[in-house]
Amino acid sequence: MTDTAPGPADRTTARRYGTRPTMKDVAARAGVGLKTVSRVVNGEPGVTPDTERRVQEAITALGFRRNDSARILRKGRTASIGLVLEDLADPFYGPLSRAVEEVARAHGALLINGSSAEDPDREQELVLALCARRVDGLVVIPAGGDHRYLAPEIAAGVATVFVDRPAGRIDADAVVSDSFGGARDAVAHLIAHGHRRIGFLGDQPGIHTAAERLRGYRAAMAGAGLPVDDAWVSLGPTDPARVRAAATAALEAAEPVTALFAGNNRVTVTVVRVLAERPAPAPPVALVGFDDFELADLLSPAVTVVAQDAAQLGRTAADLLFRRLDGAGGEPHRVVLPTRLIPRGSGELPPSAP
Repeated sequence: MTDTAPGPADRTTARRYGTRPTMKDVAARAGVGLKTVSRVVNGEPGVTPDTERRVQEAITALGFRRNDSARILRKGRTASIGLVLEDLADPFYGPLSRAVEEVARAHGALLINGSSAEDPDREQELVLALCARRVDGLVVIPAGGDHRYLAPEIAAGVATVFVDRPAGRIDADAVVSDSFGGARDAVAHLIAHGHRRIGFLGDQPGIHTAAERLRGYRAAMAGAGLPVDDAWVSLGPTDPARVRAAATAALEAAEPVTALFAGNNRVTVTVVRVLAERPAPAPPVALVGFDDFELADLLSPAVTVVAQDAAQLGRTAADLLFRRLDGAGGEPHRVVLPTRLIPRGSGELPPSAP
């Protein structure tokens, strides 16, 4: 019998009549056993380079495709994970989402994501919809503070890792940045440059990261023996109108601030605009923002920031998720990643008045 490779017409005919080459076909063409083909297809060791080459050539010639559906059903997995973000449009979440997707792809899994828009009800709706579609695991940036609704899903085997913020009212794996330490370092940096009246503008107080950054701000002020005027502190939605009003109030208080610490990148961008619009001869105001943002280093002065590694957050969370899916047990882990202060100029401006 002459062993010739099927041409495009042969493969088209096979598809037309609902047939497809099998691993047995590949084994017969390559002159190897079925187990050898299985090892090559699944990337397992124990195959010589020459044998692997013959198997790969047979796979190409026959147009063989691995039946992932059957393999997944045998394992009881769907090879998909869900990612629930706060806001897909926020630049902070781009690197985080991409890192989760890269880890998922390396494990042969599909990533399905959605945005909660910082709405706890929407978060719950998305999470339960993903569970209904039988995702193997979840990476969640929580919008709400009560995640007991997820307890039955986790008990049923849906691996879940919370990222950026911990879960509320359940014990679960979490990967977060050191918001408290980063904020404390930022304010201590301003104090070291002579500032004594420092304001803090943050996100909504119910958000874990906002509360931790406020706590870091207060710890640095208290550690230096400095009072905090209520007019210098404002937490709330990050929409520009609210932030603009809060920044203006701190700058025009009875004892105006000489420096501002902004609690996230959206707040920082609005504060930069407020400071740029101040009429001359208004004294310069120092600024440190939490989270880096695009073009921060090109402004004048360039913006000093506390940077967190969004990609590392996503990668660490996804790695932990797949370790759980692979059978790693033990108590829930809480991983805290360090932040980094990047001085660029705006946080090093000295106070213009004592």
